[in-house]
Amino acid sequence: MHVGVLVFPGSNCDDDIVHVSRVVLNAKVTKIWHKASSLTEYGNFDLIVVPGGFSYGDYLRSGAIARFSSIMQDVATFAQQGGLVWGICNGFQILCEAGLLPGVLLPNQNQKFVCKNSFLKCKTSNTSITSEIETGAVLKIPVAHADGRYYASQEVLSELTANDQILFTYCDADGNETEEANFNGSSLNIAGICNKERNVFGMMPHPERASEAILGNIDGKAMFDSIVKSLELVHS
Repeated sequence: MHVGVLVFPGSNCDDDIVHVSRVVLNAKVTKIWHKASSLTEYGNFDLIVVPGGFSYGDYLRSGAIARFSSIMQDVATFAQQGGLVWGICNGFQILCEAGLLPGVLLPNQNQKFVCKNSFLKCKTSNTSITSEIETGAVLKIPVAHADGRYYASQEVLSELTANDQILFTYCDADGNETEEANFNGSSLNIAGICNKERNVFGMMPHPERASEAILGNIDGKAMFDSIVKSLELVHS
């Protein structure tokens, strides 16, 4: 498995993704600078990860400037050809700004940066990052964002629901999708979604920060394991 990790000015979770992919999953990993014009300059990839951080300092709007980086055009082509693309936190914001995922990430309803463990309910096992997670399972995954409030029109929300595109929702430890658990005010408690083609994924929580036993939490590793298993099936 070859994982490509995009790097923008202000990225700060790229090395976390590199570590989990290389050390925990034993995958080949390549960092890709945002000014590159083509992914093929770095090789052929099974997965492109757009990591968290503060690309361009979150000026203007989170992810709004990064979407114009030259590499993003080739990432869009890679996705259109069926390649797997996973945006985490700022990466989710960038994918929405680039039009690879519907909706937008707005400032948290309390107007504050939130850094804590959150609980997520898996809403579907029918994707490459959730195939090893039972639908309805509750995961404890860290969050760290100021602009994580997912918003979309009612029409888009209805489509996401009808097409089984909602990956995760914020919930409490017992799996209840309550208003209190929805700390950033996201529409439908949404914490992560995929595109209709089910090969582009976006989520605000950080599974890479919960993928090793030494950290006291391996709930996030199930997403990385899901991708490995999905790719094994494709290549078998």
